Amino acid sequence: MPPVPADPTALHPMPEHPRVVLLKPLVKSPLIEVGDFSYYDDPDDPTAFETRNVLYHYGPERLVIGKYCALGTGTRFIMNGANHRMDGPSTFPFPTMGASWAEHFDLITDLPGRGDTVVGNDVWFGHGATVMPGVRIGHGAIIAAGAVVTGDVPDYGIAGGNPARLIRTRYDAADITRLLTVAWWDWPVQHITRHVRTIMSGTVADLEEAAAQIDQP
Repeated sequence: MPPVPADPTALHPMPEHPRVVLLKPLVKSPLIEVGDFSYYDDPDDPTAFETRNVLYHYGPERLVIGKYCALGTGTRFIMNGANHRMDGPSTFPFPTMGASWAEHFDLITDLPGRGDTVVGNDVWFGHGATVMPGVRIGHGAIIAAGAVVTGDVPDYGIAGGNPARLIRTRYDAADITRLLTVAWWDWPVQHITRHVRTIMSGTVADLEEAAAQIDQP
C-alpha cells in the first residue's frame, strides 16, 4: 500500500482544530496567490484571512506566498494602499473621503509603490509578524514572533525585531545553494510523502539522495 499524501484542497486539514486553514482553497482575490499546503492558524476567524491579514490591498500589487508556509496567528501583510504622501504639510488622504475632495485623487494614485510582496516556499512566520509592502522573503526563511519586516530576507535567513534584522542564516552559503538546487517543495507530492522524515529531520546530503530517486520506480 503506497503512502497517502495529505489533501491540498482541504480547507481544514486538521478537522479537530478548525483554527487551522489551508490558504490556497480559501483565498478568492486574483491579487493573492498561495501555494499548496501553506496554512494560517487563528483561534478567532482564520477564514477571514483576506480581510483581516492582508491590509490596505487597494492597488494592483500582488501578494504571492509559496508552498508549505506556516503563518502564525496575527501574521499580517501591509500592502501599498497603506501609503500616504509625506512631501507636503499633511499626510491625511483627503481625496479618499469623497465629495469635491475626490477631484484630487491624483495625489493618491501617483504615490510610489514598492511592487508585489513575495514570500518563498517553506517560510515560517511567528505569532504577530508584520510584513511591509514590496518585501521579498526567501525560501526556507524564519520570521520571528512580533517581527516587523521592512526589507528583504534572504533564503534560509532568520529575521526578528522591529524593524527586523537578519539574525543569522540557517545554513552556510554552500549548503543554501545545495538546498535551493534540491528545491524539495517542487517534488511530486507522492515523493514528498515518501520522504517526509528526511525533509523534516535529514541532512542536506540526505535530501540530495532523496532527490536523485525521484525518477526511480
